[in-house]
This record gives sequence, structure tokens and C-alpha cells, in this order.
Amino acid sequence: MDKFPELRTERLSLRQFQPEDLQNVFYGLSHPEVIRYYGVHFDTLEATQEQMDWFGDLETNRTGVWWAICSAEEGTFFGAAGFNDWSHEHRKAEVGLWLLPEHWGKGIMTEAMPLICDYAFDKMGLHRIEGFVETENFPCKKALAKLGFLLEGTMVDCEVKNGRFISLDIYAKFASRIS
Repeated sequence: MDKFPELRTERLSLRQFQPEDLQNVFYGLSHPEVIRYYGVHFDTLEATQEQMDWFGDLETNRTGVWWAICSAEEGTFFGAAGFNDWSHEHRKAEVGLWLLPEHWGKGIMTEAMPLICDYAFDKMGLHRIEGFVETENFPCKKALAKLGFLLEGTMVDCEVKNGRFISLDIYAKFASRIS
């Protein structure tokens, strides 16, 4: 990845994070509905800067790539999606995504996810994209299934979140599948 990969549809622009995105990232990753099933949250703008640095470090260290998802016309910030934990040896990475609540139910992720999956398979050389979803996050699980991700299993009580054990469902999508 020499130049940051900008991806577009008629409606969406997936671009590199900019410093001016800090407020929107903070809004999303501090919003109770967004972080309900998300593994990261922030209480201050200053703490959110860690996330902004993380986005940049992924690209610099070749451990992933995350995009700011925006409207193609006005540049309105919708959310974020991308890959981290990129294993070059095993040709796999973990997918993550979130949207600001006012943009839920508008087909944004259904439109953005094929773009980033195609990028992962065609440009990053991935064979496998993994998604780890909290078992109770039914909307995300439904969306992944609709996008062709296969449910591989459940890691029961594998993490502690907010003082209680949670289970994670493992989803995967493959560049090609040998029958």
C-alpha cells in the first residue's frame, strides 16, 4: 500500500482519516448505542486521539487499513470500517465496522462492505476475513450473513465486558472456497 486506497461508490466515499474527523470518531465511539457491542469506547476527545493514531499506525506498520465512511457528495461522516490484525503469513485479517446511529438502516454497510472485502482479497492478498461478533449483536450477525460471511462457531464466555462474561461468534469470508 504505497498510497492510501480511497474507495468510492456513487453514494459513498471511503477515505483516510483526517484530523478533523476526531469529533465524529469521538461521537461514535462514546455513543451508548454504537459501543453497546463494540470493543472500544472513549470518554474524552483526548482519549479518542489514541484511536486516530491507531488508524494511522495500521497503515504505517502494514497491520491493517481502516476507512472513514462518508457521503460522496457532501463528505458527511457516517462511520468507519476496515481491517486490523493483518497476518501476512496466514493471509487473513479481522474486519471491524461501526456507523453513527443516525445513519443506521440506510444500506451504508451493505454498500461499503463489498468494497472493502474486494480490496482485501484483490489488493491485500487476503484469503480469509474474520469477524468476531458479540453473540447478542443480532443486527451485525444478520448483516454479515447477508454479505456471505459464514458462521464458524462461538467462543463461549471468552471475554469480560462491563463486569460480565460475553461470548463471541466467529464469522469468516473467503477469497475462494475449495469444496
